[in-house]
Amino acid sequence: MQGANMLLDEPVRLTSVLTPVKPKVFPSLTKIVGTLGPNSHSVEVIQECLTAGMAVARFDFSWMDASYHQETLNNLRKAAQNVNKLCPVMLDTLGPEIQVHNSTGGPIELKAGNHVTITPDLSKAPSSEILPIKFGGLAKAVKKGDTLFIGQYLFTGSETTSSWLEVVETSGENVECLVTNTATLAGPMFTLHVSKAHVSLPTLSDYDKEVISTWGLHNSVDIISLSHTRSAEDVRELRSFLQSHGLQDTQIYAKVENTEGLDHFDEILQEADGVIISRGDLGIDLPPEDVFISQKTAIKKCNLAGKPVIITRVVDSMIDNLRPTRAEATDVANAVLDGTDGILLGAETHRGPYPVDAAESVYNQLVHFKKLVKHVGDPMPHEESVASSAVRTAMKVKAAAIVVFTFSGRAARLVAKYKPPMPVLAVVFPREGSDPTKWRSYGTTQARQCFAARGVYPLMASTEEAETGGLTREEYGIKLAQNYGRSVGMLKPYDRLIIFQKIGDSSVVKIIECDSS
Repeated sequence: MQGANMLLDEPVRLTSVLTPVKPKVFPSLTKIVGTLGPNSHSVEVIQECLTAGMAVARFDFSWMDASYHQETLNNLRKAAQNVNKLCPVMLDTLGPEIQVHNSTGGPIELKAGNHVTITPDLSKAPSSEILPIKFGGLAKAVKKGDTLFIGQYLFTGSETTSSWLEVVETSGENVECLVTNTATLAGPMFTLHVSKAHVSLPTLSDYDKEVISTWGLHNSVDIISLSHTRSAEDVRELRSFLQSHGLQDTQIYAKVENTEGLDHFDEILQEADGVIISRGDLGIDLPPEDVFISQKTAIKKCNLAGKPVIITRVVDSMIDNLRPTRAEATDVANAVLDGTDGILLGAETHRGPYPVDAAESVYNQLVHFKKLVKHVGDPMPHEESVASSAVRTAMKVKAAAIVVFTFSGRAARLVAKYKPPMPVLAVVFPREGSDPTKWRSYGTTQARQCFAARGVYPLMASTEEAETGGLTREEYGIKLAQNYGRSVGMLKPYDRLIIFQKIGDSSVVKIIECDSS
C-alpha cells in the first residue's frame, strides 16, 4: 500500500473547534459496531446500546459456543423490537488463530529471561515452562529470532497480561522461546500471534464452516467478518461457501489484520463488500508509526471504491475506565475526519460518541466530495452521476436529509459514497412475496446491511400499507421518512428533503419541503 497524502486540505476554523460539542438527538453519521458479550447480554443492556447508537451487533465466535450466542441474538431481537430499530448481525469468524487453552484455569507467570516451550502436544498441561497449542506446523513457520506474542488481552498493548517471546530454536514440532517481558497470563484461553510469518492454516477454518452452515444459516446473518483475510481468494472461497448454503445475500467484510492482507489490499477490496481494519493485530505485525499510515491509506481506498470501512481498537482504556484518554479521543476523531464509516468496539465500554460528534462538526464534506468526483472521472457512469448530483444538490440547498428509495440498498450506499453532511434515509421496499415483518426475508436483510454504511439509516417500507392508505409508493415513502425524521429530532416543518429514486431505467432527483403537520 502506498502512503496517503498527509497534508490537511484546508485549515480548520478555530471557532468550530472551540464551540462546545453537545450530544445530538439523532445518532452520528459514523456508525458504531458493538460486540455483544457477558456485559452486554441482557435485553435491557442491549436496548441501552441500541438507543445509545449501536448500529451493528457483532458476535465473536473466537469464544463461547453457539448456544450462548443464540441466547444473546434472541435478546437482541427482543431489544430491537422494543425500541423499534433494525440491527444487522455480524458474525466474526475465528480464522487461522492459534490458541492456548488453559485447562487448569489458573494464572501462568512468565518471567523475563526464562524460557518457555510451545508444543503441539495437547497432553501437556499449560505452565510457565510449556504451552500446548492445537497446531503442529508452528516450528516450520518460524525461525530463530522471530517474535511471538501471547496473552488473553494480547492486542490491548497491556504488557502485564501479554508477553513477547523470541524464538531461540526449533526442535521437531516444538519451539523454544525466550520470554522478553514479565507477564501473568490469566483466563481460560490465550491467543498466540506469529509476527510477519505465514501460518499454514486456512483462513476459513472447518470450525468457521460449521458455525456458518449451522448458526449462521439458521439466523440468516447479514454480514460475516472474515478474520485474518490474506488474499482475494479468501473472500472468493467464503463467497462460494455462502452461495452453496443458501446465504447468497450475506455480505462479506474482509478483516485485514496482518502484512499479508495489506500486501493484497487492492485485490481484497475489489472482492469484498466492506473492510475492517484490525489495528490490534496490525500493531503487532507493524511498528506503531506504520499502523496509522496503513489505516489512512486503507480508509482512502475504501472511500474511493464506495465500500464501507470500519476500524477497531480505538478506546482500549475504556475496558477499565469510564472515559477515553485524550489520545484515544483524538484517534477516533482523526479516523472520522479521514472518512471511516464505523468504529468497532470489542471489550470496551461505550459511554457516548462525543469524539465522533466533535470530529463531524469540523468534517469538510466538500473537500471529500470533490476528491471522489475527480476520482470517478469524466464522463461519469449514469448511476454515479445521479448519486453525486443528489449529494451536490443537498449541500447547495442545505437539505436536512436525502431520501433514497431502494430494493437492494445499493442506491443508498452509492449516495453515501459521496459523504453527504446530512443523513441518508434509505426507504427499502421488500421484493414481491417477501414479508417485511419477518427477520429473514429479502428486503429486511438488505435494509439491515445498510446500517454499516456511514450516514445511512434504513426504513422498512410496506407496499400493503401504501395501498391501504391510498398512497403511491413515492407518497408513502416520503411520509414514512418524514415521520421517522420527526420522531428522532432530525426533521422539522419546512426542512428541505432531496428525493432520489429510480423510475424504470432512469434516476430522478428532486427537492421537496417537509410538511408542517
